[in-house]
Amino acid sequence: MTVLRVRIDLAYDGTDFSGWAAQPGRRTVEGELSAALTTLLRAPEPVRLTVAGRTDAGVHARGQVAHADIDADLYARVPGRSDRSPEEAARTRLAGILPGDIVVRSVRRAPEGFDARFSALQRRYLYRICDRPGTVDPLRRRDTIVVKEALDVAAMDAAARNLLGLNDFAAFCKKREGATTVRTLLDYSWTRSDDGVLAATVVADAFCHSMVRALVGSVVPVGQGRAEVDFPRSVLVARQRDPRVKVMPAHGLSLEEVTYPADADLAARAEEARATRSLSE
Repeated sequence: MTVLRVRIDLAYDGTDFSGWAAQPGRRTVEGELSAALTTLLRAPEPVRLTVAGRTDAGVHARGQVAHADIDADLYARVPGRSDRSPEEAARTRLAGILPGDIVVRSVRRAPEGFDARFSALQRRYLYRICDRPGTVDPLRRRDTIVVKEALDVAAMDAAARNLLGLNDFAAFCKKREGATTVRTLLDYSWTRSDDGVLAATVVADAFCHSMVRALVGSVVPVGQGRAEVDFPRSVLVARQRDPRVKVMPAHGLSLEEVTYPADADLAARAEEARATRSLSE
């Protein structure tokens, strides 16, 4: 069998999923997409996927990226008798197999050295909070958190920017045995959108489990006037979970974009990302 790696760009409404990762007896994005690809290819074994960001239950994605290693002969047969390319035929046919809360944007042959997870340079997330309940858009209830108190967006933005750079984010992560919590936070900023909603942009080279929602939870008390602007920074420096930092609800979070280097640099980036990081680097 000749193995072909394909890149899959997709989006999904995470409301009714138990996260990305396949779990027995639970509906997951990975489970649905793997089943759809297996059906599309008529593969003898379930198609296995590698993803850029393993989103938690309830988290959405507009810019998720995954890859799969598949039988090149089976892929070539996807167009059937049509004159479409395998890429276009795969995207179109997957739309007819997948449920409505998952949309595949594109399917294409991955460049040499591409790894959806390890080749990524950065991930960009969006978090939405409405602090004016009377103005909340009911059509956005699945991707926007509503709080009763007015929030000081300028104070939240100042507090967030104090967390930028290469740091050990142990205080904002659920630790896993043998996994590092050192990350480079490239952007963390707050603005008030045209619709009045507070929007956080959070960008890092990678994230650990629950990190984005904990980062948001660390600045909300600042916006409420219950903590000083330097509070999130003091939590970061302590490197310990603080009970005053609440992990915010999942449905306000969306993975917006995953960025990759030029094709020639994909393999090198993947090798670099696999190395365990420390602050002494």
